[in-house]
Amino acid sequence: MRTTAELEERLARPGAGLIDDLSGLDGDILILGAGGKLGPSLVRLALNATNGDRRIIAVSRFSEPGLAESLAEDGATVVAADVADEQALRDLPDAPNVVFLVGAKFGTQGREHATWFTNAYLPGRVADRFRHSRIAALSTGNVYPLVPVTSGGSTEDAPTGPVGDYAMSCLGRERVLTHFSETYGTPLSLVRLNYAVELRYGVLVDLAQKVLAGEPVDVSTGQVNVVWQGYANEVTLRSLALASAPPYILNVTGPELLSVRRIALDLGAALGKEPVFTGEEAPTALLSNAGRCHRLFGYPELTPAELIEHTARWVADGGPLLGKPTKFERRDGRF
Repeated sequence: MRTTAELEERLARPGAGLIDDLSGLDGDILILGAGGKLGPSLVRLALNATNGDRRIIAVSRFSEPGLAESLAEDGATVVAADVADEQALRDLPDAPNVVFLVGAKFGTQGREHATWFTNAYLPGRVADRFRHSRIAALSTGNVYPLVPVTSGGSTEDAPTGPVGDYAMSCLGRERVLTHFSETYGTPLSLVRLNYAVELRYGVLVDLAQKVLAGEPVDVSTGQVNVVWQGYANEVTLRSLALASAPPYILNVTGPELLSVRRIALDLGAALGKEPVFTGEEAPTALLSNAGRCHRLFGYPELTPAELIEHTARWVADGGPLLGKPTKFERRDGRF
């Protein structure tokens, strides 16, 4: 993967399991938040997996120039709309399958009210509007507390314990969606994702940029989970088939517990730069155990070593980046 076109093709390449699962669902798929960092590749993945046998409806404000036109050319039914607007939400087409990707993370500090509106209030409006649909909603592993690195990570049955307004608002999203699921019997899956990576953003890009620039890498948060974005998109779509009332909860991440220091050293070797470190590894980190996901859907196709290699080459070559750092190293929940 050396060009954006090659990266987009890889992200949108469906596996046989996804094709089979979507073939078992009737009707169109409506994707809310199709213009975000996950949305375009997920829309294209759904298009390729269904091969024109139903509408893939991409809904977003589409603030990125040319994105709506590009998705339409690929075969999506594009609807430019702000789902936070009540009339726009009511006017959206009905669909038996809904993927809800809308969320706010960055800029939380000082704008907590807006974060709670997007992450907790708005999902309730969407769940009410699509009460007769099957919904897969993207959540986050941030709903869990920091756990000992020796624990193996939080499972879906572990207690939640969000740190900071962003994480608390995401748990609020889950609680509100669960209310509507149980009230109306709406089948719902909650996908707790962390941390998705591709070559334009993610933990590996954050670290590669620091190593290449000679900036200190903070290893206080010394361990992390990452997962290939293409796999995360596949699982999100496949989770539609798991949706139930009460909701089906699924952690999505890679199977490995990765050392941030080791990642930086491997990136440094690939980039020809000696990493500079600061801090000492804490005994806890935000870690998820995705064993349930792997039993259902297998392991991600790209290993951490392959992702590190691809990322180092991409960053060294000056490939385009999304400019959205994960801030995974923050331990106070302030994003």
